Amino acid sequence: MIERCRETYPVSMMCRLLKVSTSGYYDWRHRPPSKRALDNQRLLKKVVALHDDSDGVHGSPRIWEDLRYDGETCSLNRVARLMKENEIQGIPSTRKWRRRKSTQRPESIKNHLERDFTAEEPGAKWVTDITYIRTGEGWLYLTIVVDLFCGQVVGWSMSHRMDRQLVIQAVLMALWQQKSKSHVVLHSDRGSQFTSHEYQQFLAGHNITCSMSAVGSCYDNAAAESFFGLLKRERVNRRRYATRSEARADVFEYIEITYNPRKRRKLEQLSQTTLN
Repeated sequence: MIERCRETYPVSMMCRLLKVSTSGYYDWRHRPPSKRALDNQRLLKKVVALHDDSDGVHGSPRIWEDLRYDGETCSLNRVARLMKENEIQGIPSTRKWRRRKSTQRPESIKNHLERDFTAEEPGAKWVTDITYIRTGEGWLYLTIVVDLFCGQVVGWSMSHRMDRQLVIQAVLMALWQQKSKSHVVLHSDRGSQFTSHEYQQFLAGHNITCSMSAVGSCYDNAAAESFFGLLKRERVNRRRYATRSEARADVFEYIEITYNPRKRRKLEQLSQTTLN
């Protein structure tokens, strides 16, 4: 407090009122920073850089996770304290539940994932889902295909219509990017686009096993819902889109410039750590 007010009030007067020795104050003032303080300054620079890279979205848990992948051994509490002291904060997620009418799952289709969202190799398990984005021209619908091995979005499509072609185009993009033509399990909910005869024929023709959620089980497709939650929290809910084209460009930038590179970096760092 004396340091903050030294330009306004005499130092000797403040030391006398606060019962602090003047020599002790000047000794503290000219004392070099401790190793801990210097390390906090170094760590704070990284925290600020990661926070800026996330467009001000990520809070202490996500930034701490990124620091760990970067080789830092600091604790979550330390990161949270540094962010609080420097008034750095992220945007908390909010839960919004809505009811959506589901269709009857075909008798031959089962839930092959059973909420096991892990994969041993790329292109073995995919999940897909649809969300909607508000624009000044009306809704823009987005379908994504996520590879559970790395968490990357390997296929996506956007349209002003929520029809079968919307989901088929997303799966096609995932197939084009698939390096090996191995067998794939593709999980979805029971939306009419996924239960349609045309979609089922398309999957069968491309050696894809269809997997679907059970009735009223939103957690069965939690991996896809998790991506949509990040997309809405980190980007869509912070924007006002005048046109569908503007929304398309912003969603494309988030998926291909922000989200997927982040997943690739973490996968590379994890692989390097495993090798070491």
